[in-house]
Amino acid sequence: MIRQPSRHCTVKLQADPARIGHVRRIVSAQLRYWHLDALIDPAALGVTELLANVHRHALPSKQCTVELCVLLDQLTVSVRDLDPRLPHLRAAGSWETCGRGLALIAALSESWGVRPHDPGKVVWFTLPALTTAPEEARAHRTHWHPAPLAGADAGPPPRHRSARVG
Repeated sequence: MIRQPSRHCTVKLQADPARIGHVRRIVSAQLRYWHLDALIDPAALGVTELLANVHRHALPSKQCTVELCVLLDQLTVSVRDLDPRLPHLRAAGSWETCGRGLALIAALSESWGVRPHDPGKVVWFTLPALTTAPEEARAHRTHWHPAPLAGADAGPPPRHRSARVG
């Protein structure tokens, strides 16, 4: 039985450090509204990492779109920007102060990936939208592999709710 088959929220913004806290509050409020409180911390952390990557790496513009989509029992969080260069997972040395963002996304999520999206790209991750906490759900998984970077699946369904920041 499907009670709420799909819920969707979109936020468009300029990925400036001052805006990231604002987007974290929007994500937290939206997940609270959907009664997905257990997902607030991992989703907000993941969004922060993805927006920091846009701020640091995206060219020519820092304009991006954050999308949250709950489809059945899965939350998909995605960030779309205008830079066509695809990020790659790398192993940062213990002395390095950056370079761990995608590794963090891989560690906190059920699955993740990146795909080209004309004119840029979309980086996404999923979390189980269950009544248990995400770390409990991950502990019950028997087999997990992150999605391949270049061959990720299609993105979230059409927009139902949106907001624009700055």
